Amino acid sequence: MRHPIAPALRIASRAFVAIVGGYVAAALYAATMARWLPMPRTEAVMIGMLASFAIYAGVAIMAFAVGSATRAWIWLAAGCLPPALALYLSTHGVFA
Repeated sequence: MRHPIAPALRIASRAFVAIVGGYVAAALYAATMARWLPMPRTEAVMIGMLASFAIYAGVAIMAFAVGSATRAWIWLAAGCLPPALALYLSTHGVFA
């Protein structure tokens, strides 16, 4: 028999992915676009910020569309890894 609080914890986990994870993903992608887009910095920042709204909404939709909360966490981690790695490498002199 399942514990009665288990469904609430699964929904809370998905909500955390949607709210906090969406913010983290949007910020990572916005910063990565601002750093890597081959155009003047102000335009790159503006494009990154505009794209961050769509990314945030996409993560929020994904958090509740996948089959389980574990899959939502895996998708979030997989989606945040490329921009995080690109930012790390570009700010630590590898691709300066």
